[in-house]
Amino acid sequence: MSADKPIRVVVAGLGNMGRSHALAYATNPGFEIAALVNRSDVELPPALAGQTIRRSFAEALADEKPDLACIATYSDSHADYAVQAIEAGCHVFVEKPLATTVADARRVVDAAKASGRKLVIGYILRHHPSWMRLIAEARELGGPYVFRMNLNQQSSGATWETHKQLMKTTSPIVDCGVHYLDVMCQITDAEPVEVRGMGVRLSGEIDPSMYNYGHLQVLFEDGSVGWYEAGWGPMISETAFFVKDVISPNGCVSIVMAENAKSDDIDTHTKTSTIRLHSATTGAEGQFVKEDRLLSMEGEPGHQDLCDLEQAFVLKAIREDIDLTRHMEDAVKSLAVCLAADESVRTGKAVRL
Repeated sequence: MSADKPIRVVVAGLGNMGRSHALAYATNPGFEIAALVNRSDVELPPALAGQTIRRSFAEALADEKPDLACIATYSDSHADYAVQAIEAGCHVFVEKPLATTVADARRVVDAAKASGRKLVIGYILRHHPSWMRLIAEARELGGPYVFRMNLNQQSSGATWETHKQLMKTTSPIVDCGVHYLDVMCQITDAEPVEVRGMGVRLSGEIDPSMYNYGHLQVLFEDGSVGWYEAGWGPMISETAFFVKDVISPNGCVSIVMAENAKSDDIDTHTKTSTIRLHSATTGAEGQFVKEDRLLSMEGEPGHQDLCDLEQAFVLKAIREDIDLTRHMEDAVKSLAVCLAADESVRTGKAVRL
């Protein structure tokens, strides 16, 4: 593939993430949008004006023969669409979660490895300078760790409708949890060994077998432990809706949110506002010898900026033939933990990994 020839991309799925990725392609000269695919017509931003929305992903692949497929559809179609695109000769960017089962996730990864195509999974926090700093500071502290993380969303209107659609196939602790399990695994190099989960159905508007509040606990082989909590819906509390703490014997590192942050604001899901660093070091009289440090993250990228960075990485991976083996395996690992938590919710039993 010529380094100066734009990479032609088909974008499947035009929800919040799909539109943002399409905008990233439209504004990056390294890409050219070959087709947009969605089940229905949606309003497009000015940068995408004039683009026709097609209905069939398979036909778009056959007609356009793109270099890259961007898959931002609902989770239950991710694996099949990704394999279909890889078999058509495409590199693939697929939103998280990679699949709804570990077997399907492995099927996609195996197809990418066998074909030599690049597979990038939408772990957007990996491209966020502030989250990269958080991970680096936590690793500097040294383990074992306690991870305390959540992302609850008091959703209503269109956001609640989107959440209900997502919950037709995927629970909140799987859909969002893969991000934060990935962060935990980047901080501790230890393998997760056991997962426990619990969940509650708090709305009659979702299927009786689904739950819109979930909580998981994960144990790592080095003694580290972590929990993650996710709830969606109009009944969800905004009290402590965004907790991101990492504790070690030597101190802790935390994200401190602005007081006026709202739980259903998509930028809130990635922005860090301030990182607080606390040292556990004490002096002769048992008093702390260092004051907490506050690292301002002013000027950090917003949601669209992060999508731009993510797709710039996709371009780099293709152009420079970056080895994505670890990236793909990490995606399978974090998904396996979250799916095990979902299994635990449904069986009431801990799951050994």
